[in-house]
Amino acid sequence: MVSYSEAYKIIRDEVQKLKLHTEEVDLLNSLNRILAEDVYADTNLPPFDNSAMDGYTVKFSPSRKQWKMIGEISAGNFNILTLDEDSAVLIMTGSKLPANTSAVIPVEDVIAENGYVKLADGKSIKENQHIRYKGGDLTKGVLALERNQVITSNKISLLGACGKARVKVYRKLKFGVLATGDELVDISSRIFDDKIRGTNLYSIISAVTEFNMEAVNFGFVKDDKEHIREKLSEAFDSDIDILLTTGGVSVGKYDYLKELLIELGTDIKFWKVKIKPGKPLIFGVVKKDGRIKFVVGLPGNPVSSYVNFMVFIKPAVQELFGIKDDKTVKAELTESVSKNDDKRNFLRGYLEFNLKKGQYFVRASEAQSSADMTRLANANCLIVIEEKRINPQKGEEVQCIII
Repeated sequence: MVSYSEAYKIIRDEVQKLKLHTEEVDLLNSLNRILAEDVYADTNLPPFDNSAMDGYTVKFSPSRKQWKMIGEISAGNFNILTLDEDSAVLIMTGSKLPANTSAVIPVEDVIAENGYVKLADGKSIKENQHIRYKGGDLTKGVLALERNQVITSNKISLLGACGKARVKVYRKLKFGVLATGDELVDISSRIFDDKIRGTNLYSIISAVTEFNMEAVNFGFVKDDKEHIREKLSEAFDSDIDILLTTGGVSVGKYDYLKELLIELGTDIKFWKVKIKPGKPLIFGVVKKDGRIKFVVGLPGNPVSSYVNFMVFIKPAVQELFGIKDDKTVKAELTESVSKNDDKRNFLRGYLEFNLKKGQYFVRASEAQSSADMTRLANANCLIVIEEKRINPQKGEEVQCIII
């Protein structure tokens, strides 16, 4: 049995051996993909001096309170006009500024009548106010976005402004997902006798899809050696990068997975990890037709399989792509926690941010059974309790993984 840190290091170091490939996609198809190139501004942003609001452009003079209207400019309809200290131009937000502009007066700060605009009582202006200058956001040739980050919706406008109609992204890794167990029936089936719905298949496929990798569904297989062997061989012969299985990894009479993986030539790197939940975890390396593939045998309990995916597989793959962890925060316990073993515990919890105090607070779920899907569904984090830490008390700080 290995520790959490040892197991994670093994998985991370092995996963780093996967070769990443890139492809170009349309900008609108790049959402949630991982950027595979540094993007530089191909023009100044903004490309010209423009108005930050609807108003009147003037050549600033501290003593001037009234100007003569000489025209107007709207966005995309520039007029060649030149200001002097006596003149003003009506302008719309985003419009290119006429020559000699050194201030924009908001439309609500003036009175316009008889061809003149006059500063309203109690209003004042400052030089350079409400002007967005050429290159104020980015100058041409400057790095706009670094590679190895997820393209979220707030980055799309910047990519578009840099002329990236096509974006170079990393190809998605392919994860095969296979569920084992005589007790499993599909989720659409009626429950009878000692059968249960096989939710792990759907949970793990969804977890893979959630961080925008590709999931290949290998379905369910009974606890039959020959059938499991056939499914494993099918998966290893496919073009997947990582096979995730659920169930059959413990020490029960019908837990065949480890035995069959070894039989099929898998180099088992470890079996069992000193964590709770999720101890019976298998990780191995398969070499097939000159390619390296990985197999991860997740436990059959739904919470255990989900936790193992979140604390081992997802972060190791994110490191492969150079993605920085932004889902781990520190929080103060609002209630004491019972923990008296020497394992690393991952407790389901409820995390809240207190705006007034400017910090996170967290409490553990009432029950922590590895089969309790209700508590998992209602949690928004995993509370990390390290191996040597015993019974953390209310007010102590803990690390939380947002889920």
